[in-house]
Amino acid sequence: MIEVRGVGQRAGGGRRTLRDVSLTIESGELVAIIGGSGAGKTTLLDAIAGVRPPAEGKVSFDGEARSNGGAGAFGYVPQDDIVHLEMPLRRTLRYAAGLRLPSGTPPERADRAVDAVMDALALTERAGQRVGSLSGGERKRASIAVELLTRPRVFFLDEPTSGLDPATAADLMRLLRGLADSGTTVVLTTHHPPDVAVCDRVAVLTQEGRLAFYGEPDKAREEFRVTAIEDIYLRLAKAEPHEWEGRFGAAPAPVAGPNVGAFRQWALLARRNLDLLSRNRLTLAVLAGSPVMVLAMFAVLFRPGAFAPESPSPGATVMILFWIAFGGFFFGLTYGLLQICTELPVVRRERLTGLRVGSYVLAKVAVLLPLLAAVDALMLGVLRGLDRLPAMGWGTYAELFVTLLLCSLAALALGLLVSAAVTDPAQATMALPMLCFPQVLFVGAVLPVPVMAAPGRWLSYAMSNRWAFEGLGHSLGVERLWGSGRSPLGPPLLASYGHTFARAVAVDWAVLTGFTAVLLAATCLVLARRT
Repeated sequence: MIEVRGVGQRAGGGRRTLRDVSLTIESGELVAIIGGSGAGKTTLLDAIAGVRPPAEGKVSFDGEARSNGGAGAFGYVPQDDIVHLEMPLRRTLRYAAGLRLPSGTPPERADRAVDAVMDALALTERAGQRVGSLSGGERKRASIAVELLTRPRVFFLDEPTSGLDPATAADLMRLLRGLADSGTTVVLTTHHPPDVAVCDRVAVLTQEGRLAFYGEPDKAREEFRVTAIEDIYLRLAKAEPHEWEGRFGAAPAPVAGPNVGAFRQWALLARRNLDLLSRNRLTLAVLAGSPVMVLAMFAVLFRPGAFAPESPSPGATVMILFWIAFGGFFFGLTYGLLQICTELPVVRRERLTGLRVGSYVLAKVAVLLPLLAAVDALMLGVLRGLDRLPAMGWGTYAELFVTLLLCSLAALALGLLVSAAVTDPAQATMALPMLCFPQVLFVGAVLPVPVMAAPGRWLSYAMSNRWAFEGLGHSLGVERLWGSGRSPLGPPLLASYGHTFARAVAVDWAVLTGFTAVLLAATCLVLARRT
């Protein structure tokens, strides 16, 4: 039983969107919330469900102000069909089951739960079909299936019949009627008057966010003196602002998710990320094609033998070191920029079921880091094979690889942070040049850090690429090369860099690791706040 008492809500700027709503929903009832556009239907649903706690009043479940309810006690289906579209339906539901079912659930039981919901929603024949290719009604049922996996005690749906044809909408309402009859409390918002006829009770909201009526649909028609539910909208539109106020009302607390451990979530999410990545050919083409293109440009830009001790080219060595470091930074940044913003609605929905942001973010890293390691190793190998880098031992190239990989990892963390902060992929793409230009200007390659103006020197400390550039220079011994070479640029250039390359490479590694840790922690904080 859900008791809503005196619930009020405010939008941005303090504008009231709900006013003193009170009502009681009995266990196993099917309840519809109706009203004109902007009346606060979704706001009330979100308040009851715990998606957005109310500014005033309270909501209680079975007499408790805050109910954890156990694993899968609550299900919430937003208006949009928020599921991954790239994978087959059954695989999508299998990942959802892994996140929602209690820890320790055997795989066979999870498979049975998936098969059961597909059968109940008449989706079995679509099990192997990609979700994005399903019809509108089938996608809506797939979105509902995600929550039905745990057979929730309370089920919230925001306009579940929106966009469906009348026959499909009627089928869906019969399904929800069956859920309520089997003991699940179902609360939904709707703009579709025929939906109300199937419900036990209807809550009618005025345009001012007040509860005008709460009771059986037939009594609602009597109360408003109309013959059809759709005529209630006309009565509300023509009524005086306070004609229907003060009838009924109440609000939520965050819903606890299933008892799935952090490590299990991380492992499951990593597998899902890899699965999604492998099915998106365009993304794979970009991930594989951009390193190849950059390497090709490096090959035609740098001449061979720039590091030869008998005739070094200090200017070329600086640029080679810088562009290698920037390549690692660029790959990490671009790999991370679109990872979160493209699926933020999915994350927000899964947070209601107990998704941990730490597990989610680290799962992204787990999938992308091996790809970055392969790209970084390829870049070093190709440049060495083309004589753009000097012949040195395996130990030196191991140092170069670690430095470059840590540079890519720090950039990946920066990309994930930006992806968590923006609202859509277009904003992430627009942020790319703003993130790259400082990493070019203040790293110390275009202008050595010791000869920068004071503000530039201080700003250079915040550039992760600087520490990779200097670490690469230390490992390749550019100080010895410039100091002993015959090029007249060597000693003057070395003097302008001061002790830039004298620092132990372990210090650069520690700084890059610190950048990564801070940026990933910031990503988790931003993502937790946004979801």
